[in-house]
Amino acid sequence: MPRAQRATRLTGLLASVLLIIGAAAACGSSDDDTEPSASTAGKSSANSAFPVSVAHKYGSTTIKSAPKRVVTIGLTDQDAVLALGTVPVGTTEWLGGYKGAVGPWAQDKLGGAAAPTVLKDTGTGPQVEKIAVLKPDLILAVYSALTKEQYDSLSKFAPVVAQPKEYNDYGVPWQQQTEIIGKALGKADEATKLVDGVEADFATAKQEHPEFAKATAVMATPYEGTFVYGSQDPRSRLLTDLGFSLPDGLDKLIGDTFGANISKERTDLLDQDVAVWILPDTTTAVTKLHQDKLYGDLDVVKQGREVFIPETDDYGNAVSLSTVLSIPYVLERLVPQLSAAVDGKPATKVEQPAS
Repeated sequence: MPRAQRATRLTGLLASVLLIIGAAAACGSSDDDTEPSASTAGKSSANSAFPVSVAHKYGSTTIKSAPKRVVTIGLTDQDAVLALGTVPVGTTEWLGGYKGAVGPWAQDKLGGAAAPTVLKDTGTGPQVEKIAVLKPDLILAVYSALTKEQYDSLSKFAPVVAQPKEYNDYGVPWQQQTEIIGKALGKADEATKLVDGVEADFATAKQEHPEFAKATAVMATPYEGTFVYGSQDPRSRLLTDLGFSLPDGLDKLIGDTFGANISKERTDLLDQDVAVWILPDTTTAVTKLHQDKLYGDLDVVKQGREVFIPETDDYGNAVSLSTVLSIPYVLERLVPQLSAAVDGKPATKVEQPAS
């Protein structure tokens, strides 16, 4: 299924939350969160960026001092936090299978710290009571669909940075996600350097593959038929950041969201220079896909211009996250596949990555 359909309304948990959090300050740390041992100069430097105010969908949040206990509600926010040198005390499970919700591309960022506590969103919104137990001094919901009600509830016991208003829910680009989180952590300059580094990786790939700029591409998955990702989805942005163009009229067709199912009558939308599929597997799922005559008869299939990404392995998970840490991992695998798909030679096989 498309792995970003979350965040329904939160209901009457606030009273029990207040019992748990006691007298915790709305924007500060609890008494138990003492400053780590450091020189006076080091402390001064760490807090020089504060207070900071971060704008988002529900207004602006002020963070008074350097956060020490960060909880990520945004389904991919943990990677930017880790990349900036902070280990969250809590993360939110999306893909599953990783201790602390930390993928292999980010494991080394844990250092010797314990893996974060993993929270779940089962369709009723963030687990407010469990978040409160973690005594956060910052809650990040940048890659999310946090509702105003949920934002207000969580803001009772910690500052919350919600998703930016400029994009659809789950539509924030990885660059802005990293920069927003960097600002919230008082590490704006470090965030800019991280973004510049990954953008340099994209620039290198585009320079080495000028053919990408002349090609169209689409990202899809067989969820309840055919689900296509729009221009504001991080997965589609992998393609456009490499120089590809998305199908004409894509966003008009799917509406104001990160993606949508298309009808059988619009199967032609998949007939691009390359079709990238996120599939349950790369064997039986491919066979089933090609058995659909409307799709199987398209030139994109006949000419071997498809890329298949297994949904639940590390590669597929990294594609779905599309973060400042996972993207370099993805590019090593995706770029060779895309190059083989659009080389103009139907006989060229698009190989699966070795690992």
